Amino acid sequence: MTILPIYAALLALLFVLLSIRTIRTRHRQKVALGHGDDPAMLRAMRVHANFAEYVPLALLLIYFVETGSHAPWLVHLLGSALLLGRLCHAFGMSRTPENFRYRVVGMGLTFTVILVSAACLLLTALLS
Repeated sequence: MTILPIYAALLALLFVLLSIRTIRTRHRQKVALGHGDDPAMLRAMRVHANFAEYVPLALLLIYFVETGSHAPWLVHLLGSALLLGRLCHAFGMSRTPENFRYRVVGMGLTFTVILVSAACLLLTALLS
């Protein structure tokens, strides 16, 4: 298990950047709690929250793929797809007006990582 920590660290850095951006938006818009009916605040919150909702599950699944002795290239593929997906989603959601194409690609990559990881784990468990 030496591949996943690279992607986990990069994703952690991205999470911190999204957190800082949300905090700065709160300060700039003077919104202490919630979104205050401010579209920029709501957008920053949702990018941050969406990351927090999907990345932990995806990383956990990739962890099981890696510890299940799957090919290193698969772990790299899953990790890089997750990172790229999260970058695309954040970029697309952060634009005004929103760049829907990047948002869709970002979520598509995220869902693909989750589905492929789950399929690998199920197949490995059922065929063992």
